[in-house]
Amino acid sequence: MATSQQKRCSSYKSPMTVFCNPSYYWVDMLAEGCEVICLCSAKSIQGEQKSAAASPSPREETDINPLPLGWSCYLSPQGQKYYVNGCSKETTWDHPATIVGSPQRPSVCQSSLRHANRCPTSKMAMHPTESSGVALRKAAAGRQPPGSVSPAKRQIKEVKETKITINCVTFPLPGEGPEQQLLKPEEWSYCDYFWADKKDPQGATSVAGFEVLLQKQLKGKQMQKEMAEFIHERIKIEEEYAKNLSKLSLSPLASQEEGTLGEAWVQLKKSLHDEAEVHLKFSNKLHSEVEKPLLTFRADNFKKDLKKYDHHIADLRKQLASRYASVEKARKALADRQKDLEVKTQQLEIKLSNKTEEDIKKARRKSTQAGDDLMRCVDLYNQTQSKWFEEMVTTSMELEKLEVDRIEWIQQHLRQYTTLRHETDMFNQSMVEPVDQLLQSVDPAKDRELWVKEHKTGEVRPVDMDI
Repeated sequence: MATSQQKRCSSYKSPMTVFCNPSYYWVDMLAEGCEVICLCSAKSIQGEQKSAAASPSPREETDINPLPLGWSCYLSPQGQKYYVNGCSKETTWDHPATIVGSPQRPSVCQSSLRHANRCPTSKMAMHPTESSGVALRKAAAGRQPPGSVSPAKRQIKEVKETKITINCVTFPLPGEGPEQQLLKPEEWSYCDYFWADKKDPQGATSVAGFEVLLQKQLKGKQMQKEMAEFIHERIKIEEEYAKNLSKLSLSPLASQEEGTLGEAWVQLKKSLHDEAEVHLKFSNKLHSEVEKPLLTFRADNFKKDLKKYDHHIADLRKQLASRYASVEKARKALADRQKDLEVKTQQLEIKLSNKTEEDIKKARRKSTQAGDDLMRCVDLYNQTQSKWFEEMVTTSMELEKLEVDRIEWIQQHLRQYTTLRHETDMFNQSMVEPVDQLLQSVDPAKDRELWVKEHKTGEVRPVDMDI
């Protein structure tokens, strides 16, 4: 509880403040920039109060012998009266009215103030403190305003220096943090190279890495359809060829040839009929063993399955964007609360009052709550991003397997084409063998490597956001 000296000091504009608690007695006195805080025991206070009670109070004396303008009277811890000029900050033990001319300006060093307060040197302590819930203005001015630069704010600054958020996904900046290892080294896997968005060559829009993978699946489906159309045209040629051979074998030309030469001629025409039958069988097998499988492979629900993949990942990205928006909102709220706390602290430095101190406590509570909200939002963001990351890895691996299955399926049936071709025309085997050799050398892993190198969008994976 403040003493009567404190009440008189409240009217004095110079920062002279006296506080008292059951065991210490603080005096914070500013004399031309020097801050001195004197601590005396409670027993000394009691003796001082007794000696002060035996003499007229400063207020009574000023009533009997008024002070000149600008002067105020105070009691030292030992009960001795001294006088302070609020304009010049001069101090004196003598009544200003009895002094001829200007009173001598006392030394403003720390030792003279100790002598003025008559406190033992061993009990002097430079100690900024708070008493009875009220912060000393000088000490508050020397401290960093509470919450002005919180740990969360410092960490957010570090995040901005080491990480970057692109389309609501957080990535490390190049050269920052430990080097990331590929999930499937030396395999050129989808799960390692499609985390960033791919920019449109025209620069108008960008395509998500996962969307590039979906487009690859749709393109593969289209290529499969075009291959089936190609085999269909080959079947039509075979059917037309068989029809013409059969018609030619019935031609009456040179039918009147006689002797052994005539028999040879009849056998030649018969071979044309047999060849026509072989080509007709070849066309039927091409339809049933090559064209039809290419048309029916993933013909039912393939596009629907891709849409499910697309919607699932898109929903996760939307959730991530929502979480990121919440983080930014919470970050702004924290900055506003910290700014409000700084303003309240500056008001305390200007004017000391219980109301200002209470406002600071409320502002500090709100700033702490805003920091907690930011941490909660960042945790939710990181959880959502982790879920998106896991689903991206799992789904991209599934799409990768679909692509391998597609290539192996087409490879199998195109090799069947070459087998049928061998059975149909042994004379053209030398022309078929190079095709067969190329089909045998088809390698899905190599195809994927070449495609990934050409179409990859980025190999740096997302990381957790830090506060």
